[in-house]
Amino acid sequence: MRLMMYLTKPLVLLGLFFSVSVTATPLPAAKQQAIYSSMSIHHPVWAKNAMVATQEALATQIGVDILQQGGNAVDAAVAVGYALAVTLPRAGNLGGGGFMLVYLNKQQKAIAIDYREKAPSAASRDMYLDKQGNTQTQLSRFHGLAVGVPGTVMGLELARKKYGTLSREQLIAPALKLASEGIIVSPDLAKSLNKAQPRLSKWSASKQVFYKADGKSYQVGERLKQLDLANSLRLISEQGENAFYQGTIAKQISDSVLQAGGLITLEDMKNYHAVERQAIQGNYRDYQVLSMPPPSSGGIHIVQLLNMLENYPLSDYGHNSAQSIHIMSEAMRRAYADRALYLGDSDFVDVPIETLTSKAYALQRSKQIDPKKATPSSEVNAGKVAPYESNETTHFSIVDRWGNAVSNTYTLNFSYGMGMVANGTGILLNNEMDDFSAKPGEPNGYGLIGGEANAVAANKRPLSSMSPTILLKDNQPYLVTGTPGGSRIITTTLQIILNVVDHQMNIAQATAAPRIHHQWLPDYIRYEQGISVDTLNLLKAKGHVMKQQATMGSTQTIMRNEYGVFGASDPRTPSALSLGY
Repeated sequence: MRLMMYLTKPLVLLGLFFSVSVTATPLPAAKQQAIYSSMSIHHPVWAKNAMVATQEALATQIGVDILQQGGNAVDAAVAVGYALAVTLPRAGNLGGGGFMLVYLNKQQKAIAIDYREKAPSAASRDMYLDKQGNTQTQLSRFHGLAVGVPGTVMGLELARKKYGTLSREQLIAPALKLASEGIIVSPDLAKSLNKAQPRLSKWSASKQVFYKADGKSYQVGERLKQLDLANSLRLISEQGENAFYQGTIAKQISDSVLQAGGLITLEDMKNYHAVERQAIQGNYRDYQVLSMPPPSSGGIHIVQLLNMLENYPLSDYGHNSAQSIHIMSEAMRRAYADRALYLGDSDFVDVPIETLTSKAYALQRSKQIDPKKATPSSEVNAGKVAPYESNETTHFSIVDRWGNAVSNTYTLNFSYGMGMVANGTGILLNNEMDDFSAKPGEPNGYGLIGGEANAVAANKRPLSSMSPTILLKDNQPYLVTGTPGGSRIITTTLQIILNVVDHQMNIAQATAAPRIHHQWLPDYIRYEQGISVDTLNLLKAKGHVMKQQATMGSTQTIMRNEYGVFGASDPRTPSALSLGY
């Protein structure tokens, strides 16, 4: 199906807009017994050749269409990246940045593309402090000074040119069509726009794009057109990244940011570049782990955590048993303490990647864990407190028929970023400068970890938890995953891996299972609904503080094995969809 050619009319499934995964092709009877189990409550989507899993159904369909037209995983990723800027404006973007992890199956080669935003050249270490040295959070979140130089367009174009097979025009066309003709507002989009209205309406360009002429919100089933964004997409389609970084769009972004009190100049836009880096690599049980290097902290600490947990028989402890959660949270506590001291942009600071990802260091750290009681965070290596990281990121995973894989996470930071659309562009701008440590070493009330290595500096990229990850089995892509979720990205991605590898879950089960999180400070285990009262009491008896809070993450996961490819989109996100062919 084609979602009515990208939903030109409302489409309802079982009374809801797409909120579940949908199978494009029935599973052959001979393979059903091997894959679908009467012991499992949740089952993944199956396809013979390829799979796309994203947080938004229209973008998923676009990715599948590109694959069916002969494109590879990178082509589909580029098309999805542009499409989400239209269909998921709170996180999909042209005015933000992120990370793309690519695995080329034939060459057995991993590529980590860093298109994280950069600080403007006029940025300085104390730019968010007042004369008394106090942090002014409004400046790093809701002011022109919050905007970093966007990287998404450069990142997508770098990936397409080097590793794609289809033309830029072909890959942008679906997003351009949606922006021009409009999308039907889903319940998820209507809710997020209504919630963001006070912040978005502060900026006239944003108000004009996302709300009606009378200022009212769009209702479910109504059509939202984004004509300025369509024009920006058209310019990029015709002229490539130069349209964004050197042409009219660059001037519109610079002018808008400067008018809002920010620092981005035309020279900053022109000088932006995406970077190919060496992927973080590790091994867990019988699998090779690939993830993102700095300025993402995710890859290092996922490998570090897996190295520590490899010393424990988690499968014997049982999934989400008190002992499993105890050991996991103690390992998390130590990894996040290390994140505090060591992590930042490796172009600016010396990050001890080899040590942090080594088995020997992990063994040393795991020996500090008492199997019977919690270690107070005050007794774990002290670090420094970092900025708030928003939940409003988005992730997508893609596997093509040749076994190439893409795991991509990108963001505007807060929901709808800074909230400001650059005049005349339809492009929402990020507030990623808030991911720097405004005042290294001082708590900011959120308890997230970072420090001197992540201090503000000109042309520097802020630290991130984004963790696009791929597991290989015998050099073949086996698991492709990632998630939004701020500081909880690392632990959410970790638990998908543990659920599949140690607890032998299918990826739908692994995705739906309740999650836990510990990040050293604040000193408590955050957990989702679904952890038993008995387990909670046993953990409290070990000295843990337990707090049930909102759900964590929106994982988009694909598994590939001899039976085909399987997709699982997180049920925590109502508009997500996995689809294959």
